[in-house]
Amino acid sequence: MTRSNRSPIHYDAIVIGLGALGAATLYQLSQRGARVLGIDQFAPPHDRGSSHGDSRITRLAVGEGDEYVPLVHRSHAIWRELEARTSRTLMTTTGGLVLAPRDRVAAHHGKSDFVRRTIACAERFGIAHEVLDAAGIRTRYPQFHLQGDEIGYLERDAGFVRPEDAIAAQLAVARADGAQTRTGERVLGVEPVGNGDTVRVRTETASFTADQVVVAAGAWLPEFLGRQARTDWQADFSVHRQVMHWFDTGPTAAADFAPGRFPIFIWMFGDAQEDYMYGFPASDASQPALKVATEQYVDATTPDALERDVSAEETAAMYRDRVAGRFPQIAGHALKARACMYTVTPDRRFVIDALDGLPNVLIVSACSGHGFKHSAGLGDAIADRVLGRENAHGLDLRPFARERLVASQHP
Repeated sequence: MTRSNRSPIHYDAIVIGLGALGAATLYQLSQRGARVLGIDQFAPPHDRGSSHGDSRITRLAVGEGDEYVPLVHRSHAIWRELEARTSRTLMTTTGGLVLAPRDRVAAHHGKSDFVRRTIACAERFGIAHEVLDAAGIRTRYPQFHLQGDEIGYLERDAGFVRPEDAIAAQLAVARADGAQTRTGERVLGVEPVGNGDTVRVRTETASFTADQVVVAAGAWLPEFLGRQARTDWQADFSVHRQVMHWFDTGPTAAADFAPGRFPIFIWMFGDAQEDYMYGFPASDASQPALKVATEQYVDATTPDALERDVSAEETAAMYRDRVAGRFPQIAGHALKARACMYTVTPDRRFVIDALDGLPNVLIVSACSGHGFKHSAGLGDAIADRVLGRENAHGLDLRPFARERLVASQHP
């Protein structure tokens, strides 16, 4: 490659999108001494995409699949490293409870019998846990009003990560270690330069070249792929609006829902996809609230079309249908509600793969509603892939190749 094929500003790698996965990748590239640029159309951390709302669940036994377990273990180590370096509290260990009716095969994230899948995963990987019946759950956590037929998986080291703080910490350290960032700048497209071993990234105001480009655009990924005329890839992703609600614990129940007294939880109480919610202990001591949410994959949207306001009717329905009968000590007063987006593949798994025809453009989508807990570990593995190195922690990205989706469409 001759210098004439490069722009005046050339990088080892450019990361497009600086949310959960982009920030993690930028951070890891900076730790390896790479000359790296991160670009985002907003100013992360922000509330426009998928990584806001005060808290995200993290759990070591991953019922979605064994391939995720090394990633979440590595993520926990990275959160702690960042805490030591930045003096921020990023991860809080609360214990985690996954529960469902004992004699049903309640599904979650596309996996049937999710509780027993989680238990089996914990046993295979030696993850500390307990299996509880309804009486055991009541004894440990009387806050839950149960039907009486539940089975529960209780993981000691589960908890939550603060997404905005985690993204901010990674970006701050990356910048301190030499990474450059451009925010408030929209990427228009990427294109090969010369014989294809360099890529040009065009924004609304400038262009840059790099040896490698990582596209971590989150819910904007389908739009990006459409601009690249990659409708074959674009069809692999759909975007869905999700809503989080914070219900006031009130002064009498605040202590019962504090971290240390109450776990993060995933509660499947029936067989239908909508018979489900997840939640968190009160993460803000100044405004104690039970944060709860559910998921929906029926109605698709786009970032531009997303209804960002949450109506009073939505919050009232959440309380009536899921909270009132299961946490009777929580009144219906909501302190706030927020909408976010999930980017989802047909099999609810990640896609991390190079665009065919552009092998130095890596598409990364930690999607389908269970990505944040893995994002730091994924950034570690992606940085090594981009730089052509073997990952020191043995993290394997091969299970997330796109070929599985192509094979399912053309058996």
